[in-house]
Amino acid sequence: MKIKLIIITLLVSTVTFAQQEPMFTHYMYNTTVINPAYAGSRDALTVTGLYRNQWFGFDGAPVTQTLNIHSPIFAGLGLGLSVLNDAAGPAKNTSYNLDISYRIKFKKSYLAFGLKGGFNTFNLDYSYFQTTEQDPLLTRSNEKYINPNFGAGIYYYADRYYIGASVPKLFENTDVDKEGAETVRHYYFIAGAVFNINDNIKLKPTTFIKLVPQIYPQVDVTATFVFFDKFNVGAMYRTDDSFGLLAGLNVTDQLSVGYSFDWSTGIKTGTYNNGSHEIMIRYDFDFISRKKIKSPRNF
Repeated sequence: MKIKLIIITLLVSTVTFAQQEPMFTHYMYNTTVINPAYAGSRDALTVTGLYRNQWFGFDGAPVTQTLNIHSPIFAGLGLGLSVLNDAAGPAKNTSYNLDISYRIKFKKSYLAFGLKGGFNTFNLDYSYFQTTEQDPLLTRSNEKYINPNFGAGIYYYADRYYIGASVPKLFENTDVDKEGAETVRHYYFIAGAVFNINDNIKLKPTTFIKLVPQIYPQVDVTATFVFFDKFNVGAMYRTDDSFGLLAGLNVTDQLSVGYSFDWSTGIKTGTYNNGSHEIMIRYDFDFISRKKIKSPRNF
């Protein structure tokens, strides 16, 4: 079992041809992490926290936390700060980024451009591995690196739909002895809409497409039903990876919470774990006149 753990952990944290970025089921609520152009789009000081425990019950499985804060400031500018911490087995990767956006207003929509800048810290703890025989590879000092980061995005949205594209990490840095596992550039595309089924029920379909060189595209498709603008339930499917359910509640016009559960289908880890759990909480500090803010906000 320990051998299986080591193999899976290495695959998660240091894939030799492309080190994958963390995945999120609540990507539609965690947008600034992947697209800086989203900063300020909610016309409030918005704080969002997310916790993901992937492959729950499997020792060394990925655990991810994100915290992002963003707000409009003046003259069409938006500003945000995002922190992402991702740990898998012996590897820990933490990113700190400043997001800035500029949006152009049309009659009933906005077009926003965004830039992301910051740095990533990478730590690899060799003491995590336990072996019956000494291995020189696993007895050396821990690896620690700090790499700069720069990204960009574009986001077009209106009250009832949005579409966006981004590259949150333009720099391709090499970790782990400067060879083997690289942080390969990821290309993201997002889109969503909301449709009224009747006065009390809405359908909100969204999608998240991730393109990584040398890997097949990964597509998330989510369909959520919103009832009385208060609570929502839905289902998601991630190609060659998982399917799951998600639910959320608008506790007030400002406070929202969400939970999701997904089950692996594309790899064998489903045999050894109890699925993946994700919790999201978001709060909007409204400081702009409420007459100018539509409540509830769809995105």
